[in-house]
Amino acid sequence: MKLKSKDLLGLEELTSEEISLILAIAQSMKEIFSKKKQVPPSLKGKLIINLFYEPSTRTRTSFEIAGKRLGADIINFDFSASSMSKGETFKDTVLNLHAMKPDIIVIRHSVSGAPQFVANNISASVINAGDGAHEHPTQALLDLFTIKETFGRIERLRVAIIGDISHSRVARSNIWGLTKLGALVKIAGPPTLIPAQIEKMGVEVFYDVDAAIKDVDVIICLRIQTERQNQNLLPSLKEYSRFFGINQERLGKAKPRAMVMHPGPINRGVEITSDVADGKKSLTLKQVANGLAVRMALFYLLAGENQKNVAY
Repeated sequence: MKLKSKDLLGLEELTSEEISLILAIAQSMKEIFSKKKQVPPSLKGKLIINLFYEPSTRTRTSFEIAGKRLGADIINFDFSASSMSKGETFKDTVLNLHAMKPDIIVIRHSVSGAPQFVANNISASVINAGDGAHEHPTQALLDLFTIKETFGRIERLRVAIIGDISHSRVARSNIWGLTKLGALVKIAGPPTLIPAQIEKMGVEVFYDVDAAIKDVDVIICLRIQTERQNQNLLPSLKEYSRFFGINQERLGKAKPRAMVMHPGPINRGVEITSDVADGKKSLTLKQVANGLAVRMALFYLLAGENQKNVAY
């Protein structure tokens, strides 16, 4: 089995079978490097370009390490030192990079749809590392991988996504992925941060976080993304923390085995308290570690083995 597209632009377009394939390959990758065995250099001779127009620590570093572990050559594009500062258009930048014959371009951009635009104009594979408030598919895939690794399944689990839903590409990708794999998804946040008609994505909407997390298995906390808000949508971060922040008392309303996740970066004391973020029920560092396995799996499928049948 292989992915149907040369690109990974979002989870909305993937089937549940394709998502399961990625998670299965990621599991194989993790088993190899967790045993400190040499990962087969299936991407030797391949060129990957990281094209990041927004700041990133975990995502870009994870993509870079994933490519290197598979033997690929990695180029990190420095936007501040590029010809775009001299007036070169985004399209010309992409076409010039493509002329250097990369196999994969990983792109993060503040404009929703930018990865799709790139994919439509080049023959190389394109991976969306986050576009505007649209999707962040690799973050959702590593979240799905972490949930499945922790609970042994995703189907029929109850998952609550809490926070700035309107501006969160992570929330959208997670909703697509979780619902396709059979999870029951709740979302909660202030009314000003909940998109209209989001119920059509198959989620249950709450404005009371205590009601939302009652009897859930997983709580995914989201960062308040003030950089994407064009107006003040909250009275204060202190008030948000009081009514929607996840603390130990609030966590007690979930199932006893419930776990907490956060895509990072964490605003400690706002969406989550430090004792929860660093506690035994936190999966945040496991998410970071699993991101490497997931991105290795994607590189393997898109550049290493996309033209072959992959058994799993």
